[in-house]
Amino acid sequence: MPRSSQLLYPHREPPAPLPAATVLLLRDDPAHGLQVLMTRRSTKASFAPGAYVFPGGGIEAADQAAHALADHRPSQTGTALAQAIAAIRESFEELGLVLARHADGRWADAGDIAALDRKTPLAPQCAARGLRLAADSMFLLAHWITDRDLPKRFDVPFLVARMPPGQTPVPDNAEQFAPEWISPTDALARHAAGSFFIIFPTIRTLERLQRFASVDALLAALHDEKPLWMSCPRAGLKGGRDSRHMEHEMEFGELALVCPDGQIRHALDWQSDHAVPLLKNVQRLTAPNPGAMTGPGTNSYLVGDPATGYIAIDPGPVDPGHQERLWRAAGGDIRMIVCTHSHPDHSPGARPLQQRCEQSGKPRPPILGLHSLPTARPHSEFTPDRELSNEELLTLAGKAPEGEITHTLEVIHTPGHAANHVCLLLREDGLLFSGDHILNGSTTVIDPPDGNMADYMDALDRLDALCQKWRVDFILPAHGYVIGDARGAIAHLKAHRLAREAKVLAAMQQLPDGTPEQWVELAYDDVPPRMWPLAQRSLLAHVERIRSLKPGND
Repeated sequence: MPRSSQLLYPHREPPAPLPAATVLLLRDDPAHGLQVLMTRRSTKASFAPGAYVFPGGGIEAADQAAHALADHRPSQTGTALAQAIAAIRESFEELGLVLARHADGRWADAGDIAALDRKTPLAPQCAARGLRLAADSMFLLAHWITDRDLPKRFDVPFLVARMPPGQTPVPDNAEQFAPEWISPTDALARHAAGSFFIIFPTIRTLERLQRFASVDALLAALHDEKPLWMSCPRAGLKGGRDSRHMEHEMEFGELALVCPDGQIRHALDWQSDHAVPLLKNVQRLTAPNPGAMTGPGTNSYLVGDPATGYIAIDPGPVDPGHQERLWRAAGGDIRMIVCTHSHPDHSPGARPLQQRCEQSGKPRPPILGLHSLPTARPHSEFTPDRELSNEELLTLAGKAPEGEITHTLEVIHTPGHAANHVCLLLREDGLLFSGDHILNGSTTVIDPPDGNMADYMDALDRLDALCQKWRVDFILPAHGYVIGDARGAIAHLKAHRLAREAKVLAAMQQLPDGTPEQWVELAYDDVPPRMWPLAQRSLLAHVERIRSLKPGND
């Protein structure tokens, strides 16, 4: 975990989320497929005024007390049952719908509904008419916790239920207005056109509902009683406007690092004009070399502060403007230049940056890294001023107003993407600078003979062990945003590689006399054909590893 002293913004305690429940009432429409019932909130509401929403609200003590009056599945106990009862109650209070059945299984009808008072607790009224709340008709779809930046937050399951037959929604015209059956696709289209305002969790929920053709198809996906997703989104700025992101999105980890308490302060726009502070002792400056192989550009990092000086990591390609901006962001005080590997978008800028430091009269910072091997391609030849050793510590130290301060980078030799690749672990703050070994949003290319898939997979295991030892939560890659949940990301990456390798093996078995060009079409059928020449490099690395693992090849 990063030291609190290095966080950019003072700690603020987000409001505690209130327990609530929401229900998506569903039906199948012959012309439009699956539809969901939505209503417009009052423009005076304290939360999401004027937005189209699903019925729901806070969980009340009466919902806990009504357990004995509800039918439920064995898995629905305690909190889950109270959530389902709250959703049933809110559907009644807001829309006049009664998800309850008679003893013979008949759903509540118009006569039952007419006899019930919306301003009186629902469960006792139902019991008096021989109705039992149909909590067993509610299934858990998702679990949302409202963003940390909002003054009023909710911890809310999104439940789904089939619309009871013979009932018509009647809004209370106090909290909810204008009920409407709508397909997820139509709701999203109207929102995009500006005529149907919906908030972030609703948008993401509707997006995921689009893949279900019917109510039955959706309910079948919920058979194991587990939510299809859970999320507590984070927000940053894009184009000066709020931009919210879920855990699986590329921006989420960076927002968790920079603004852990939910402050909407961090700009997510990619640019090369100035350094982006990630912590007080970590800055990122992205080179102006975007492309298919580099994403938004190569990330150069500065570790340190004015009291200790700086270590520059991956100074990028030769670009005088980029090296000048790195030098200025460090206040001219660069003590070391470290190249994670010798590829042309990472190391060539080292000499120009070193020369810029010398021109200013500062001591010459050494260029550190590993020599490129003869297996490297000609454009990736590299000779550092000094060779790094595995587990070597690079330390900056100085005196700050709060006392002595250090920043220690541990060198980890991680061959795989390149034979001379290293990662760097900032021990004090639990940060892993991963170079090209781990990227955000894509997998790195393993290009034999300098690249080696067996070495790559072994290095992932060693990085995982180090992340566990040093409580590393964040990975800072050479391309893309900061990655959160470091160990989860490594596990996901390893699983992805093994799954791809299984497809490569299947292709080899299907076409034992096939060529790499034929194998790649089968093993990378989920990748655009224009990327197959690039994917073929990693395929060859998988083939080498598969053959090395065969019995008799030890």
